[in-house]
Amino acid sequence: MDRLYAPWRSEYTADTVRSKDPNATKDECVFCTIAADTDDEKNFILQRGEYNFSMLNRFPYNAGHLMIIPYSHTSDVDALAQQERAEMMEILAHASSVLKKSLKADAINYGANQGKAAGAGIPSHLHFHVLPRWNGDTNFLPLLSDTKQISFDLNEIYKKIKKLY
Repeated sequence: MDRLYAPWRSEYTADTVRSKDPNATKDECVFCTIAADTDDEKNFILQRGEYNFSMLNRFPYNAGHLMIIPYSHTSDVDALAQQERAEMMEILAHASSVLKKSLKADAINYGANQGKAAGAGIPSHLHFHVLPRWNGDTNFLPLLSDTKQISFDLNEIYKKIKKLY
């Protein structure tokens, strides 16, 4: 596989990231730490609800890739109370609408990987991904060279999306 140099991902891929541990505690969890911090712009937090918050993914697949994250430190959707799940879906619907308006997304992918075996990068804390998609947003790089190019500024995308929240 060919690689594009992406030093900003080193924070995520470092072995020192404790929250990659499926048994990471609330004190070791990157999402719990971000939720407790009040600097929403620094953390790319777009919306805070009573039970959940949305934020841009710092390690996105596409421009505008965001996540919906419960404040409850749990890895299992079944452990959330009904009102937590309901609010999560309302925030997800709002995020979808905002991405379509602000970034002119043609479609949206939704997903969650519950647990390490399912591919969760942060398996100790449940989170849903919301990815804007555009017709023709794939190119030859993933097909021919197994490489994904991402060329946008996270700060600029945050400002553009945040205007509609």
